[in-house]
Amino acid sequence: MSMLTPPGMGGKYRITGDKYPRMRPRRKRGRLMAAMVASVVALGLVVWGALQLIDVFTGGGKKAAAAGSTAECSTKASPSAGTKGAAAPKPAQITVNVYNATTRSGLAKSTADELKKRGFKIGEVGNATKEFDKKTKGTGVLLGPTSSLNTSLPVLATQLPTAERRTDASRKDTAVDLIIGNAFKTLTAKPTADKALTALANPKPTSTTKKAC
Repeated sequence: MSMLTPPGMGGKYRITGDKYPRMRPRRKRGRLMAAMVASVVALGLVVWGALQLIDVFTGGGKKAAAAGSTAECSTKASPSAGTKGAAAPKPAQITVNVYNATTRSGLAKSTADELKKRGFKIGEVGNATKEFDKKTKGTGVLLGPTSSLNTSLPVLATQLPTAERRTDASRKDTAVDLIIGNAFKTLTAKPTADKALTALANPKPTSTTKKAC
């Protein structure tokens, strides 16, 4: 009798062999299939995410570059508008006060007369205030309100380009001052000043340097 046969049992109930039969429940196929499906879905999501990252660092950059090239071609195809902004005022629209900050007499009047011949309107003519009198070492100072920085002052500067330009936010008038300094000799020659005025009124358009399509 085998050691596996329980006492009192024999015959057809006799168990042969020297191992116990394995008793285990059946696996639930539904749970196994669900787990497999979930694993496949998770793996698919991981692969999809990896492909998206690869597209960003490779293919996506190429698409962006292609889009940029198209935009660049469109921009270059249109003519350049240049950098011309508001039209510069004409000398006749600018009132200039002429002040002498040197010890040489008559400079303010003679300079004002020359500016008048060149089309500027003349306001006050006289000696400079204490702030500038005998303290202006350069050729001069062009002083005006904040609004004159890119309008009246550049026009007046064509007559004396070496002068320093300043603005005074507290000023409410539109006139600009020409304060004559110790290094002043004379205004710029009229032909040269006229060329500068023409260039100021008609700035050259900027050229584009983009690549050809």
